[in-house]
Amino acid sequence: QVQLVESGGGLVQAGGSLRLSCAASGRTFNSAAVGWFRQSPGKVREFVATIRWRGSNTYYADSVKDRFTISRDNAKNTVYLQMNSLKPEDTAIYSCAAGPAIYSGNYYQPAAYNYWGQGTQVTVSS
Repeated sequence: QVQLVESGGGLVQAGGSLRLSCAASGRTFNSAAVGWFRQSPGKVREFVATIRWRGSNTYYADSVKDRFTISRDNAKNTVYLQMNSLKPEDTAIYSCAAGPAIYSGNYYQPAAYNYWGQGTQVTVSS
């Protein structure tokens, strides 16, 4: 089992920044990558970004590319999502997820991830 705990959400004005953290514990060697997804009321869960625990592969949704940066600290088993130039449409619950078989063909699919955190609310005011 892998446990994931998110933190760093909050209320920010449009144009501002937030950094989310996803701390992993348990059998983290079972996960190949960690991803961030978001969901707002009435909408389906949306892929945001993914990073592999080893190597340099990162993936981003087009809607956040050039504004968000995903990174990791392997020593701390923590993945970060730096969010800059935030927009009201970025408002959502952000959740991190991990899975043992994440690759270029499925990283954007929630079903590919076995473990999920509880989520953290991000609200961007206009």
